Amino acid sequence: MLVTGVETGFGGYHLNAYGSCNYGVTMVFSKTSSETLYDTDYLQWIETTIDQLRSRNFDDVDWDNLIEELEDMASSQRKAVRSNLKILLLHLLKYRYQPEKRIDSWRFSIVDRRQQLQEDFEESPSLRNYGTEIFSRTYQDARKLAAAETGLAIATFPVESPFTWQDAVDSEDFPT
Repeated sequence: MLVTGVETGFGGYHLNAYGSCNYGVTMVFSKTSSETLYDTDYLQWIETTIDQLRSRNFDDVDWDNLIEELEDMASSQRKAVRSNLKILLLHLLKYRYQPEKRIDSWRFSIVDRRQQLQEDFEESPSLRNYGTEIFSRTYQDARKLAAAETGLAIATFPVESPFTWQDAVDSEDFPT
């Protein structure tokens, strides 16, 4: 732990690293000398970055962490689409291939996941393109989950999706 002294100029009493008082000195504690505001106070970093951008103070912006955060935000949005699509396809498969075991929660899940996806697409239309790109791959994941969850042989579920994008995401119908 590094300990550095900073003059306050206010003449106040402040404890040092050993618990004794220093007149007019504030002790600053940090784990390493390379820690940034991003590392120590995330909310303050966000607020500072917003202020810097609004005031066009681009020289002081923590660009590396800002870029990383923006990439993480994009990744999170894509993960949400993939997760919602996978659960939607899973419940569509269960609904179609286990009609005798249909329960209201499957219908609820199908409607809910469709709504969540539509909300995501309204907010970020490019996510719809992403969803169509991953549809086949996500169907394969949902197919494996359906077999595991239902106990049915994976061969019960077609290798190619029995649902089109339109059927799965944009429809209000339930599979028969």
